[in-house]
This record gives sequence, structure tokens and C-alpha cells, in this order.
Amino acid sequence: QVQFVESGGGLVQPGGSLRLSCTASGSIFIRFSVMGWYRQASGKQRELVANISSGGDTNYSDSVKGRFTIVRDNAKNTIYLYMDTLKPEDTAVYYCKTTLDRDYWGQGTQVTVSS
Repeated sequence: QVQFVESGGGLVQPGGSLRLSCTASGSIFIRFSVMGWYRQASGKQRELVANISSGGDTNYSDSVKGRFTIVRDNAKNTIYLYMDTLKPEDTAVYYCKTTLDRDYWGQGTQVTVSS
């Protein structure tokens, strides 16, 4: 059973920065999988923020390109999301995900961007 430990959410002012982290455990295949961050704002569908392959290939949504950076530490089965120049529209619950035999999701961490 894959499990996640997510951390780093919180309240930040517009223009500020946050770092999210997600550590996965429970399968030796995690290090070979694509891991990523998704977010879900109130009343909206969950959407991809960014993902990263085991080889370091990255993919970002257009709304965060140039502001967010995803980084992976394969030795620790951990991904990080560095979020800069945060905007109120980035407010959402952020979820970590990996896909092995099926999708596995973290419990989510709240990010609120507000003055």
C-alpha cells in the first residue's frame, strides 16, 4: 500500500513563496514512477499542476509555468514543489499523486494566498 507524507502548505500573501514536499513509501516501484502535484480549488475540478518522471522530465500546467518548479529526490522517493510569485488563484488543496498499478493520492495540503 502506497502512503504519502505531505507538508508545506499554509497561508501566504500574494507575491510570496511556499515549498511543498511529498514523500512516498510502500513500493519499490515508486522510484520508477511519475510523481506529481495536483490541486483542487473550491467548486472546481482537480487539475494537474506539475509532474516529474524518474528521469527528471517535467510537465507544468500553463497557469504555473515560470512560477513553480518541481524537483525530485529519487533516493528519498520525495518530490518538492517550489511555488513563487503566488497569486490568489493558486489557492487550493494540493495533492501528491503517483501511478503504479493504479493512481495513489496523498491526503492533500491547503495553500491559501490572501492578503
